[in-house]
Amino acid sequence: MAMSLQMPISTSLPSSSSSPCVRLRSRNFRTLCTMNAKAKAKIPIPPINPKDPFLSKLASVAATSPETLLNRPVNSDTPPYLDLFDAPKLMATPAQVERSVSYNEHRPRRPPPDLPSLLLHGRIVYIGMPLVPAVSELVVAELMYLQWMDPKEPIYIYINSTGTTRDDGETVGMETEGFAIYDAMMQLDNEIHTVAVGAAIGQACLLLAAGSEGKRFMMPHAKAMIQQPRIPSSGLMPASDVLIRAKEAITNRDTLIRLLAEHTGNSEETVNKVMKRPYYMDSTRAKEFGVIDKILWRGQEKIMADVAPPEDWDKGAGIKVVDGF
Repeated sequence: MAMSLQMPISTSLPSSSSSPCVRLRSRNFRTLCTMNAKAKAKIPIPPINPKDPFLSKLASVAATSPETLLNRPVNSDTPPYLDLFDAPKLMATPAQVERSVSYNEHRPRRPPPDLPSLLLHGRIVYIGMPLVPAVSELVVAELMYLQWMDPKEPIYIYINSTGTTRDDGETVGMETEGFAIYDAMMQLDNEIHTVAVGAAIGQACLLLAAGSEGKRFMMPHAKAMIQQPRIPSSGLMPASDVLIRAKEAITNRDTLIRLLAEHTGNSEETVNKVMKRPYYMDSTRAKEFGVIDKILWRGQEKIMADVAPPEDWDKGAGIKVVDGF
């Protein structure tokens, strides 16, 4: 009985000279043989760049565990080879990608800030819109920030604004918007340089004149204009409410006259007289009226240095200067 049972078993055993993959039909064993054959194949090693962590990691895995790269799923939602990393990262932001020396090595590593932020970094506050609540809020915040950053360095305010009105005269903001910026300027410990680069109308002209003494400038072709405050559209407002608004406009006008007279050196009567109608001033007239201290234009210092003094002009014209006059 024992011998009869041993014979079939012995005949079914494979010989040592034959391949086990041919005699046996086991599916697991065939898979193992296939993996061994693939492992013996030459595995392409990606180029190693010390500065590239992705390629370095990929080359390390290919050298130590090649089956990890060979047995990849055909259809997968994960991009290839990213499962090798604990925290995969496809690519940094474009400005953070490291550039080679041959491709502009001075390129910024992060996106540049917006233009107002760049100007603020240079301690410049630019008023380029009518004085509406959003503008006055931003300007006051920038002034407070610059004083907090350095209470000793000067602040430069560039003005190109039509004040609380548009260029066609329509009211877009309350007079208190201009007074808010003015009060913020007066509370600062910093020296304030004001520069008119386009138009300074109404409340914007007050801000231009409110700069530190000797530090109020104007471009050659800029315009300044002072005018009386305007009453916003009343619509279907009752007559009593219209009267209240009119009284408030007169109060704002008197305040504007008083402040302009203080900063320009003129009397309140003079300012009130010229403000009865819109009073436009070019750079020369604005300097004469006391709104600014100096006109900015390229080459002015050289030209003024070449001008002969009045005594030489009198001498050349044959005018004799008499003592006592």
